[in-house]
Amino acid sequence: MTTPIYLDNAATTPVDPRVAEVMAACLTADGDFGNPASFSHGFGLAAADRVDDARDAVASLAGALPEEVVFCSGATEANNLAILGVAGRLREPGHMISVKTEHKAVLDPLTHLRKQGWDVDLMDVDASGRLDLAELEAALRPETALVSVMHANNEIGTLQDIAAIGQLTRSRDVLLHVDAAQSAGKVPFDMHGLQIDLLSLCAHKFYGPKGVGALCVRGRPPVRLQAQLHGGGHQRGLRSGTLPTHQIAGMGEACRIAAAEMADEAVRLASWRDALWQGLQQIDGVHFNGCRAHRLPGLLNVSIDGVEGESLLFALEHIAVSSGSACTSSDLTPSHVLRAIGCDAERAQGSLRLSFGRFNTERDAALALADVTQAVARLRALAPDG
Repeated sequence: MTTPIYLDNAATTPVDPRVAEVMAACLTADGDFGNPASFSHGFGLAAADRVDDARDAVASLAGALPEEVVFCSGATEANNLAILGVAGRLREPGHMISVKTEHKAVLDPLTHLRKQGWDVDLMDVDASGRLDLAELEAALRPETALVSVMHANNEIGTLQDIAAIGQLTRSRDVLLHVDAAQSAGKVPFDMHGLQIDLLSLCAHKFYGPKGVGALCVRGRPPVRLQAQLHGGGHQRGLRSGTLPTHQIAGMGEACRIAAAEMADEAVRLASWRDALWQGLQQIDGVHFNGCRAHRLPGLLNVSIDGVEGESLLFALEHIAVSSGSACTSSDLTPSHVLRAIGCDAERAQGSLRLSFGRFNTERDAALALADVTQAVARLRALAPDG
């Protein structure tokens, strides 16, 4: 059996070779391997220059200022720093708002805060996965400290109206945190233009290395956070720890490439996504999950009647895909995202997430269609009533 085509770019992406080349230049003795916090010698200063260049690139992609970028291990840590950091600055537990379709990296910190006495509201979404702005406005209270809303959903690709949400939260003097792990590098983004106070990014979602991300923290006026890691006071005391120069340099290069190529890339990925969906509609009992008007360019989520998602994954011979979030792939319960948009348990269990990326081709879309079509036919034929 040949190696399957990778079609799960919502979960992670391969490192772009151009990124890997930059990273390699920070690892060995003939490169910029020094500690960027060491200013007493040239090795440390060279590494610090690498970090500063990367910080500029991340800020440019996000629409932030370089001094607002706090590097961390990924979006999970960034989300925790944002949510728990806001909570830690307050003397008494208050109120936070999020959405039922959020990633576990947001929902789990909120669950932790509930145990500490915080009141947390999780908002419903409509059948497309979009948040109702009027319902959000009604849920705001004088004691609301933070609203946390992801920009693009990792399972269905739905984009929230962050501009309208940011306008609302800013008018009510409530902090807005946005998890942009899925959208950064794929759709245009402007942190300050969208009136976002805290923005989470993850390098491995846009062809950078795993293990590095950033939290952009609004600096004017400053958002105050309680640090979650202590030991050295790095990055203005918000996140201690020696900075991994090679990973940060890789993230910076990935940001530069994304900024230059995302517009053309989006057109290409959307065309393959739409062609795949058009073909899949020839299968009886196939359903589209998500929002047709506001979504990521490369991601398609479908459910297929009479086929269980995990069985379909194993039946696919030529493509590597997922039935939901990679972070919960060992959990056999139906997707909380699909249940939130109104799918029953059977439809949620029969879902498939197909996500095109930079290194896919038009041929991959045709191969994916043939593979899914044939796998569904085999599984249905094996069913007791097939």
